[in-house]
Amino acid sequence: MFKRILIANRGEIALRIIRACRELDVETVAVFSEADRGAAYLDLADEAYCIGPARANDSYLKIDRVISAAEVGNVQAIHPGYGFLSENAHFADVCRSCHIEFIGPSSESMALLGDKNAARRLAHENGVPTVPGSEGLIESEAEAIKLAHEIGFPVLVKAAAGGGGRGMRVAVNDLALRSAIQQAQNEAQAAFGNPDIYLEKYIEHPRHVEVQVIADTHGNAVHLWERDCTMQRRHQKLIEESPAPNLDQETRNAMCNAAVRLIRSANYHNAATVEFVVDRQGNYYFIEVNARIQVEHPVTEFVTGLDLIKAQIRVASGEPLPAEFAQERIEQRGTAVECRINAEDPAKSFRPSPGAIRRMIVPGGFGVRFDSHVHAGYVVSPHYDSMIGKLIVHQRTREEAIACMKRALDELTIEGIQTTKPILREIIDHAAFVESRVDTTFIERTWL
Repeated sequence: MFKRILIANRGEIALRIIRACRELDVETVAVFSEADRGAAYLDLADEAYCIGPARANDSYLKIDRVISAAEVGNVQAIHPGYGFLSENAHFADVCRSCHIEFIGPSSESMALLGDKNAARRLAHENGVPTVPGSEGLIESEAEAIKLAHEIGFPVLVKAAAGGGGRGMRVAVNDLALRSAIQQAQNEAQAAFGNPDIYLEKYIEHPRHVEVQVIADTHGNAVHLWERDCTMQRRHQKLIEESPAPNLDQETRNAMCNAAVRLIRSANYHNAATVEFVVDRQGNYYFIEVNARIQVEHPVTEFVTGLDLIKAQIRVASGEPLPAEFAQERIEQRGTAVECRINAEDPAKSFRPSPGAIRRMIVPGGFGVRFDSHVHAGYVVSPHYDSMIGKLIVHQRTREEAIACMKRALDELTIEGIQTTKPILREIIDHAAFVESRVDTTFIERTWL
C-alpha cells in the first residue's frame, strides 16, 4: 500500500479521496489554485501546495506544476479524481516516467478507449453491441451523406476525442448534416485539438445506462452493476440511480457482462465506466468508456456496499481486488438515487451562479449522504465546474428512495447563490420520473 498520495484535483472529489486515504492510513498532499486558497477541505490533507492562478489552464491542468508538487511532497502516487487530467494519457505517462504511480489505467488503455472510434471497433470485435454507423472516421461530406442514407436519418455526428456532450450534433437531413459536420469538427478542434469525427445512427428517445467496472493487475475484472443516468440536460447528468428502472434482469446481466468483456479486451486496470444507450425496444448499444472514477460513483457504493475510491488505491498499489469484490458476491441492495447540486439558476437557462454562500443546512437521516466541500461562508468560484455537491439517498425500494430524496431536498438549504435544487425537486416529483417514463430529452421537452 502507498504511504503518501497527491490528489491532482479540487473540491468535492479531493475531499472524498482525502477521507478514503485517512481510513487507509495513507498520507495526502493536496494542490490548490489561488482561487481555492483557504478552502476548508485543504486543512484535512497532510500538506497542501499552491500550483498557480485561478484559471485551470494555469494550475490544475499544468502537468509540470502538479509533478513538481508531487516531487516536493515526496508522494508515491497521484489520484486524478475526475475531470482535469484524469483522462489525459500523456499525464499518466509523465507520472510513471517520474516513478510516481498514476491511480488509473495505463496510458495505452486510456488512449485506446478514449478514442471513441477505436473503442467502437474494439467493442464490435468483442461482441459488444454498437450503434449502427461508420466503421472508421468520416473523411468527407459525401461519405457522411451516403452513409446517413444507408442507416437512415436522424444521425449523430460525434467527435472521436469528444466528451461531456462537446463535438456532438444531430442531423435530420442532408443540409443539416453538412452543417453538423462543420460545427462538430470546429468544436472538437477547439476543445480537444482533434477534429476527427464519425457517424452513427441517432437513437431517438433513449435511456442512458452505464456499468461500473473495476479490474486489477492480477487478472480480476468485475462489474458493480449499472446506473441509470437518463435525467440530463444537454448531455450533462442531473440525476442518477441504481438499479436502472424498467431494465429486465436478462438485459441487465448481458449489458454488465459485455462491459467486463470490453474492459478485459483493452487490458485495462482500475475503475472504468462503460456507457450504453437503451432504445424503446430494450436493445442496448455501447457508446463510450470513461477511464476514471465517475461523479456518480456513490450511487454504486450505496447499492453494493463497496468503497470504490479505496479499491482504486489498492489496485494501483498492486494489490488484488479483495474477496468482497468477487463477482458472485457483488449484489444490488435497495435503490440509490443521486441529485447533483449545481450553482446554476434554472430559471435563467441554468446560468452559473457563483458567489458567497451565506447560510447552509445539510440534510441527514437514515440513508442520506451529502458529498460536498462547501459550507456557509464558502465562495463559489466562477472559474470551475458549477457542481458544489451531490445529494445521495439509499432506501429499500425505489418508491422509498424517491420519498427520501424529496424530504432531503426540502431540508437542503443553500442561501446566497442560486442552485439546481428547485428543478431537481420538480423532476423527482414528476409523474413521468416516478413511473420511469423518461428519456434523455425529457428535461428539454418538459422544462426548456
